Amino acid sequence: MKVVVAMDSFKGSLGSLEAADAAAVGIQKALPDSEVVRKPIADGGEGFLDVLTEALEGERRTRRVTAPLGDCVECTYGIVKARKMAVIEMARAAGLTLVKKEKRNPLYTTTYGVGEVIRDAMEQGCRHFLVGIGGSATNDGGIGMLKALGFGLWDKKGNPVPNGALGLASLAHITEENVPDMLKECTFEIACDVGAPLCGPEGCSAVFGPQKGADEKMIKRMDAWMEQYALLAKKHYPDADPFAPGAGAAGGLGFAFLTFTNAVIKSGIEIVTEKTYLEDAIKDADVVVTGEGRLDAQSAMGKAPVGIAKLAKKYGKPVLALSGSIGESATKCNEQGIDAYFSILKTPVSSEEAMQVHTAKENLQDTAEQIFRLWATINHISSTD
Repeated sequence: MKVVVAMDSFKGSLGSLEAADAAAVGIQKALPDSEVVRKPIADGGEGFLDVLTEALEGERRTRRVTAPLGDCVECTYGIVKARKMAVIEMARAAGLTLVKKEKRNPLYTTTYGVGEVIRDAMEQGCRHFLVGIGGSATNDGGIGMLKALGFGLWDKKGNPVPNGALGLASLAHITEENVPDMLKECTFEIACDVGAPLCGPEGCSAVFGPQKGADEKMIKRMDAWMEQYALLAKKHYPDADPFAPGAGAAGGLGFAFLTFTNAVIKSGIEIVTEKTYLEDAIKDADVVVTGEGRLDAQSAMGKAPVGIAKLAKKYGKPVLALSGSIGESATKCNEQGIDAYFSILKTPVSSEEAMQVHTAKENLQDTAEQIFRLWATINHISSTD
């Protein structure tokens, strides 16, 4: 019997690799002779770097870059030298978790560090980039990244615009004389599961601004600045499209990639499944196991486990999901290809206790074991089959 285990991270507790290992141990306790293929997964956020760097047999490189509020942060990214490829999580340079809650303010947070990481990778010989853009602290339209890559962003008096969304307020000219030629040789695959446009009621300022520290007045101002930015960009780049799906991702970073670089936006799970050859593993599997920290209605809207389920259903494979908790309307996941889902919690505990690494591993392992004991019983499989 072949089981493919394609687990996302249990955020704040287990990484994708740890979750896949724990589930695999439980399955093999129930069915010692089964073939269990571990395929950790991620979307464009946490785990993207770890999953792809390991799958592609890359190495990690760390450099000091500009943090969201202008101080410094150690940012690790992946390099796959054989493919001249870099794997980057933008949140490691400009993520919300890097900014204390009381200091979150998108008027000032910048994506400059993201550009510094890209530039460093280019200098290391990378020409193809896989970039996960989930979890940003920014709403600067990507102008910080563009500055770091050599683009000139100027106000009407010819002065450089400030960092953060405030830079969009005074932006009047965009130049590219100092953009290195090597950027033109680069291609970018942007992992993004957010379809938001750049501006408007469904745009990045309105939808994601509040979690980054914006109030209603700030949101209206930033949205107007984003619209002006889009109009200015279109003068220089006729194909600039503020309404492209994902343009509003990471506070407009998606728009910057699509407009100023040779980039395409894909779902994170699409990139991961393609690069890890997950589909090949699923083709001849007997059952697919997936999961994440919380399964709910949002999961059904395209998060990683549902992406796995849809791929598995392409080949008619049954799909089971394991989750730390089950949220409201999780039954919608059944409509998207997950045949059955299970919480790994055994007894009522606080979320802090449940998320302890040792506890989560044990619960995940034990739940997987019991599910596959039942699977074996129903299907009349002995422990030596």
